[in-house]
Amino acid sequence: MEGALIPIIVFIVVYVAITFELVNKAVSALLGVMVLLILHIVSEHEAVKLIDFETIMLLLGMMSIVAVLRKSGFFSMLSVKIAQLTKGSPLKILILFSIVTALMSAFLDNVTTVLIIVPIVIELTKGMGLDSKLYVISQAVISNIGGTGTLIGDPPNIIIGSKVGLTFNQFIVNLSIPVAVSFLVVLFYIWFVNREKFKPIDTSMAKLFSVQLLLEKIRVEFLDVQIDKKLLIKGLSCLAITILLFVTQTITKMSPGVVALFMAMVLFTISGVNVEHMLEEVEWSTLLFFAGLFILVGVLEHMGVIEWIAHNIFLKIGDNPYVMVLTVLWVSGIISGFLDNIPFTITMIPIVHLMLAVTPIPNNILWWALSLGACFGGNLTMIGASANIVSVGIAKQSRVHISFFEFMKASAVITILTLIVASVFLSLYLWVSL
Repeated sequence: MEGALIPIIVFIVVYVAITFELVNKAVSALLGVMVLLILHIVSEHEAVKLIDFETIMLLLGMMSIVAVLRKSGFFSMLSVKIAQLTKGSPLKILILFSIVTALMSAFLDNVTTVLIIVPIVIELTKGMGLDSKLYVISQAVISNIGGTGTLIGDPPNIIIGSKVGLTFNQFIVNLSIPVAVSFLVVLFYIWFVNREKFKPIDTSMAKLFSVQLLLEKIRVEFLDVQIDKKLLIKGLSCLAITILLFVTQTITKMSPGVVALFMAMVLFTISGVNVEHMLEEVEWSTLLFFAGLFILVGVLEHMGVIEWIAHNIFLKIGDNPYVMVLTVLWVSGIISGFLDNIPFTITMIPIVHLMLAVTPIPNNILWWALSLGACFGGNLTMIGASANIVSVGIAKQSRVHISFFEFMKASAVITILTLIVASVFLSLYLWVSL
């Protein structure tokens, strides 16, 4: 811990700046790194070694593939088709869009998903005189739940998978049950609490005709870009091959980061797109944010700060595996609700490693507890997950204002319900494993 005071102060300041969005996230993290470099706390070469390039490659590859798919018009087409299938039924809008949001969040990423889904949901619900706030919040929380189910769905999972060496298949096999059950529980809860708002629309001819006009307006507005069928086929083919290579990782021995970036470059090559334009679609600030955080946490770990936290906080709870698992789950869930779950996850990984060194727990259950806690906990508040912030921002642009407390009032019980589902699942899993 000697000489760790400055890195600790820098980390806390960066964390506060990230949480309350005082400065751009990437700028906050990299400014912290620059302070450590200038003060010679860490050298440039040591700093670069602390970056987990596996995570960066995976994010860059998936962002690139999604950028090409977006250019093809695939997402607009899909959203409009779903809107037409609802036929203006409030309950169908909730169910169909939630299913699509959950699936897209699992295999793309939840921020991309809400950027595509939320504008159409707002247009549809506002035009019908429904409560748009309810639908926006529901899609945000569903995107976080769906993203929990796979390695590539949510940033905490990408970090855990890369740092720990867990495969795409392991995430699906171990998390699909709690995610599916949580999805159904949350959908039922949203319907039950707001069941008056989900009653069928007036069956008068005038009302039905106005809904048809609204759906046609949405079709024209959101499909104004011509669907590029050739680009669409190439993009979906490369995405399918990418997921197939993720699934067969144990056979091919190719890491997810290598697979994603390789397939993105293949897609760029065969699609004939303007690469410079496509690279502008990549969230470079997110990648730089990750790189900065890896360095900041790596310095704290190198100086023994993480080990001190583990021994003086988490290892004080004893060696009962049930207590350990549930503590990691609920602490992750609550803290991720108020602080950004990405730096929290990066910080927790070495702590969980130390906990496992003292008390081995089978089947990576402690890692699943961290994943479920960090991802589900992001639903607790508006600032808990990037998808929440983006959804509220899109709503504001459409003059649908959702306050911090309005979001939390709707999402807090949902978070608790999903953490209870996760607690039951993890306890049963642990009981079977022991």
